[in-house]
Amino acid sequence: MKEAQCTDTIFMVRPANFGYNSETAENNAFQNAETNLTANEIKDLARSEFDNMVKCLRELGVRVYVFEDTLTPAKTDAVFPNNWFSSHLEGKIFLYPMFSPNRRNERREDIITNLAKEYEFQVDRELLKFESEEKYLEGTGSMILDRPNKIIYACYSIRTNPEVLRAYGDKIGYKVVGFNATDSDGIPYYHTNVIMALGEHIATICTVSIEDLDQRKALCASLSNSGKIIVHLSREQILAFAGNMLEVKGDDDKNLLVMSSAAHKSLQEEQLNIINLYNKIVHLPLGTIEQFGGGSARCMIAEIFLPKK
Repeated sequence: MKEAQCTDTIFMVRPANFGYNSETAENNAFQNAETNLTANEIKDLARSEFDNMVKCLRELGVRVYVFEDTLTPAKTDAVFPNNWFSSHLEGKIFLYPMFSPNRRNERREDIITNLAKEYEFQVDRELLKFESEEKYLEGTGSMILDRPNKIIYACYSIRTNPEVLRAYGDKIGYKVVGFNATDSDGIPYYHTNVIMALGEHIATICTVSIEDLDQRKALCASLSNSGKIIVHLSREQILAFAGNMLEVKGDDDKNLLVMSSAAHKSLQEEQLNIINLYNKIVHLPLGTIEQFGGGSARCMIAEIFLPKK
């Protein structure tokens, strides 16, 4: 069976100890620790943003499993489960090697056990061996998967190692389209999903961040040949998390494009007009999670593509 590009079933992790992570800030330029808020105020605001997002998605027909973060060990980034988990229709879950040691506790066997009550799958942990070699691949943060066409799009960084990327591509039988993408200061973007999103019909991407013209041409050709309409984003829009979107299915199989309110505000009329042809835009206030966590709506969603029992 051909795998669909988007799903109506996801899981999210409600944060218990959300906050600024100095380990991930080493290479995540989106994080910002400046604030007058207390640690508890930040946690409360993040949980409020999370709860509102879950409520809105459920009202639109998305099936959302919510797992509560465990209090110990403290995991500031537990709200971003897509970095340690991905699933596939043939019945596979992959676990991923992660850059930050304090994030590795996010890989929770109890979540996998819970999913196994309803879904049929095997768990592949083989890529975790790369952590001891300091080589990383952080799930669907590092990679954008074109599932029907079996293509992986990925920008290289310390968190997206070419060797691990090739190993994963070989495992699942996907072609890898890799490239280098940097911000205006020449710093590599830490994850591909902050500059690119892929739906059934549209690809939103900041192509100007790819300075190698051959790489840029190859990427655009691959997207066009796959039938995608490219919506070009600016570096300024990327700073507003406009690249960090995800398409999911709602009621009546309707395509929903989920993003933050900051991302939505940054988009121009022409871009919105193209998106609105194919998607209902769902935007939510996620300012606390964006500021301190350096991730947005897409990072908060782990998609479920698994056969039911």
